[in-house]
Amino acid sequence: MVFGFAMGFALGLSLIVAIGAQNAFILRQGILRQHVFVLCLICAVSDAVLIAIGVAGVGAIISNSPNLLMVIRLGGAAFLLWYAFVAIRRAINPEGLEANAEASADLKTAIGTCLAFTFLNPHVYVDTVLLVGASAPHEGTAKLAYAIGAMLASFVWFFGLGFGARLLEPIFKNPRAWQVLDSMIAVVMVLIAFGLVYPLLA
Repeated sequence: MVFGFAMGFALGLSLIVAIGAQNAFILRQGILRQHVFVLCLICAVSDAVLIAIGVAGVGAIISNSPNLLMVIRLGGAAFLLWYAFVAIRRAINPEGLEANAEASADLKTAIGTCLAFTFLNPHVYVDTVLLVGASAPHEGTAKLAYAIGAMLASFVWFFGLGFGARLLEPIFKNPRAWQVLDSMIAVVMVLIAFGLVYPLLA
């Protein structure tokens, strides 16, 4: 049981720490200290639900639905390109931390953006439903411990990232730092969007 928990935690953490759209969004909101708890909770709970679905064996059904995956890929790519455009626009006219905080999105908009990053990104399904689900032990107790470990990894990562980002606050009082961050976010979004549509073009 302990081994199953450790395996789930290690795999979940190894998959989630990669730089991606969702992490970049949480990092930015964490630096701004805007809706951090709610957004981290949404990401962690969403991961937990998807992990539960994967461990339950639904991953095989999703992997055999090419039309569903194509729709998710196209929708995700469109959203990521839109957010890249927004980030580029912010980078062109950078502002300091205080100005960014004043201009930040309201809670409803932030939640909508967070949900889009979570559920319009096929990589989330690949990581949580397919990879985590496929690696789950077959035994009952070990399987449950594995799932709990993977879920806990998501909670630890997102809350650590969201609330740890405020340590960067002194740096982001400089508008130039925001320009660099938003430029990097735009590049990440475009690369992920390209990665989503590339298999459809091949």
